[in-house]
Amino acid sequence: MRQIVLDTETTGISLQAGNRVIEIGALELLERRPTGRKFHRYLNPDRESEPGALRVHGLTSEFLSGKPRIGEIVDELLDFVRGAELVIHNAEFDVSFLDAELERCGPQYGRLADHVAGVVDTVRLARERFPGQRVSLDALCRRYGIDNAHRELHGALLDAELLLDVYLAMTSGQFDLALDIAPVQTRSEVRVTPQAPRGIRVVRATSEELQRHDARLAAIRKASGACLWPQTEEG
Repeated sequence: MRQIVLDTETTGISLQAGNRVIEIGALELLERRPTGRKFHRYLNPDRESEPGALRVHGLTSEFLSGKPRIGEIVDELLDFVRGAELVIHNAEFDVSFLDAELERCGPQYGRLADHVAGVVDTVRLARERFPGQRVSLDALCRRYGIDNAHRELHGALLDAELLLDVYLAMTSGQFDLALDIAPVQTRSEVRVTPQAPRGIRVVRATSEELQRHDARLAAIRKASGACLWPQTEEG
C-alpha cells in the first residue's frame, strides 16, 4: 500500500474568510516504510496571514512573496499524491483548504478525493484509542515518546515528519521494535556450559546484554501499553 502523510499551513483557520494554503509538506510510505520521497512547497497566497496564524507558523508575507502560486505547482502536487491513501491530522481542515485551492486552479482539477485512494484522519484514530484525552500532535508525540522539542513553530514538512512517526506508532501498537544487533561472536568468544550435552553449545547472554534486552522491553511496554515478553530474572 502506498500512503502519503500530509500537512498544510494556512493564512488563517477560516476558509470562509478567504484564507489560503501557504505551505504543503508530504512524505511517502510504501508498505508502511518511509521511502525518502517527499513533496514540500511554500506558496504565495496573495494575502496577509492573520496575526494568530502568523504566530503559529512564522511565515511572513515578505518570505512568501517570491514563492510560486498554487497554479504553478498543482500538477506536481497531484502527481505526488495520485492513487495513494492520505494520512492527515484533522483531515477535514486540510482537505477543505486543498479543495478550495484546486477549485481556484480550474474545474478540470476537481477535488482532492478525485485523485487519491482515500483519507485517514489521525485525529479520529486518536479519539477512538484515547477517548476524552488530548489528541493534538504535540500530545500524541508525548504519549509515544517522540521527540518534538525542535517544534518551536508549526511547519508543514516538520509536522508531517512528526505525524508519520505518530501514525506508525498508533497503528502498529509497537513503536521502534528493532532490537539492537550485537556483533557476531567468533568461536573463541562463545561460552560453552560444561554441563551441556555433548555436541551442543549454549551461548549465555552477558549481564550487559540482559540489561539492554530489559530496556528494550520497557520501551515496547511504554509505547504499546503491553508486552508479551517477560523481563529476565536478572532484570
